[in-house]
Amino acid sequence: MAGRAPSFWWQPRSTRSRLLEPLAMAYGAAARRNLLHGERAAFDVPVLCIGNFTAGGGGKTPTALALGRAALALGRRPGYVSRGHGRRRRDPLIVEPDHHTVRDVGDEPLLLARVAPTAVAANRAAALRLLLDQRDVDFVIMDDGFQSQRLLIDYTLIALDARRGIGNGRVIPAGPLRAPLIDQVRAADALLVIGAGDGQSEGPGGPVRMMARAGRAIHAARLVPKSRQILFGERLLAFAGIADPNKFYASLEELGAEVAVRRDFPDHHVFTDDELYELTEIAARQTLILATTAKDAVRLATGSEAARKFAKGCAVLDVALEFASPFHAQRIVTETLAGFERRRWRR
Repeated sequence: MAGRAPSFWWQPRSTRSRLLEPLAMAYGAAARRNLLHGERAAFDVPVLCIGNFTAGGGGKTPTALALGRAALALGRRPGYVSRGHGRRRRDPLIVEPDHHTVRDVGDEPLLLARVAPTAVAANRAAALRLLLDQRDVDFVIMDDGFQSQRLLIDYTLIALDARRGIGNGRVIPAGPLRAPLIDQVRAADALLVIGAGDGQSEGPGGPVRMMARAGRAIHAARLVPKSRQILFGERLLAFAGIADPNKFYASLEELGAEVAVRRDFPDHHVFTDDELYELTEIAARQTLILATTAKDAVRLATGSEAARKFAKGCAVLDVALEFASPFHAQRIVTETLAGFERRRWRR
């Protein structure tokens, strides 16, 4: 979902969603078949999958970063595998942050590679094979890929944005669900509810209740800015090319900044020089500070010469995932290790 998700996905059920229900039923049937019966490649290493119930951002990458650090703290040698959404190259790659650009590997892998070795490929099995061949890792974190089921997974953690919830609760294209909710719950091991709020439309209540009834673990976390004072009292032109830019704007306002101008772009957007010139002109005319997200900043920093120069003049809101208890992150890692040992024993 490279562009902006349809707004009716995040609103109460409407005529548009009902008209798309036949297509959603067909999509859901295919997704169910793949989720429950898809062919999975098995590797002799623990695999933790971070997924979403819905299309679009839900906090997967901050969660993957936090769990990579938790694995390191427990003495593991973690590595990441990712599809590398939006990349132009098709060959599997080990991400080299000082060499590769967003066009080579995507934006999220550049962030992941700051914590641990990261491999990208459209086929995550190919990415994992390359990672094991070229890097010394003993614990693998898969950023997304829950529904594709290309790998045999030892533990699946679903990240759920508490504010957005699951939208209208319907399957693509009638809604944002990637597969029927009940099938996703059956295939998941735990739920991570990120942030506060009762969500829009269906909210998080339905998934939380379903996961609880299924006996799945439920964890809580929040996204916290790494620097709380830098933008306090400043007037901003805030821009973002992420799935849910409103969450970014709300975070800036919670820090005490005034978001005077907002500019939304599609998810994973690669900015043109003309767009950057327009943003610069608006900010200069209204005496505003340019502010963006960490994902947007990494795309700018590996873009054109104009984009790299533009990035140096932007304030960046970098956030980290903070679990309600630090033991929750450790538990997820140890549960993955236990799942791997059970898989080895059965084999």
